[in-house]
Amino acid sequence: MNIAIDVMGGDYAPEAVIDGIIQAIPSLTNKEVILAIGPKEIINQLLTERNCTSEQIRVIHAEEVIEMGEHPTRALSQKPNSSIGIGFALLKEGKADVFASAGNTGAMMVGSLFSVKTIEGIQRPAIAGFVPQTNGKYAVMLDIGANADCKAEMLEQWALLGSVYYEATTGQSQPRVGLMNIGEEEQKGSILAQATHVLLKENKQVNFIGNIEGKDLFRNKADVIVTDGFTGNIVLKMGESIYNIMKEQGMMNEFVENTNYENYGGSPIIGINGNVIIAHGASSPKAIKNMIKLCKTVVESNVCQKIKVAIEEK
Repeated sequence: MNIAIDVMGGDYAPEAVIDGIIQAIPSLTNKEVILAIGPKEIINQLLTERNCTSEQIRVIHAEEVIEMGEHPTRALSQKPNSSIGIGFALLKEGKADVFASAGNTGAMMVGSLFSVKTIEGIQRPAIAGFVPQTNGKYAVMLDIGANADCKAEMLEQWALLGSVYYEATTGQSQPRVGLMNIGEEEQKGSILAQATHVLLKENKQVNFIGNIEGKDLFRNKADVIVTDGFTGNIVLKMGESIYNIMKEQGMMNEFVENTNYENYGGSPIIGINGNVIIAHGASSPKAIKNMIKLCKTVVESNVCQKIKVAIEEK
């Protein structure tokens, strides 16, 4: 397995990324290799400073870097030799099994759409986030920011994509799908929520349990939570704030610890012809290590192929 990592992506890159890669090496098998993408001299210097001589790290030279504030489409077209550009090239050519970055989220999304492209039949891919539950498990929520304006048909597809992903990565069949809304009743919510409810209720491919509310987010009411990207992003970031607030007040327990984004490593883009992981911009070495763990899970689950099969059966 070749795991391509953008060494230059993130607020604390490249040091935090290199440290995270080094921390992840002991968990890799002999057949799993990290393709560290970035300026060769910088990466080799950092590895030397850390006395790291692992043969499971292969440096892939990239002359350019797409900065956080750059326009995604323009940056990718103008910087084909950037660490993100080369990462997608490796993925498209089959030289990498998965590509992950804590860099420019927009560039990662645009690269996914125009490089490996969307699976045929899917209107729009979604970014999936992980929501900790009070029983120690997690739910998958999508979309969490890729698509602010949505159609009901898109949310219906995400329910299927989320179900396939959840089942493939956890082994749990028939995951419960809940639609995020302002009330449990069918007639509640926006026009989008009401229209989506009708479609999900009739969809035999998903185990739809109905609407769930914000108070249900962490209460193990659903395994897959479906919402538009605007709402999903707000909800996810609100949930992430719990960790920092509780830590500041000295009130930590297992559930609060599980709200720490570092434990999940990143978010997969679901619905494209390849494995792509977007990590938090403020990723620490711990987050990068767990991002690599997530990369392995996504590849081993063969979720892309399983989604293609599910779409064909629809």
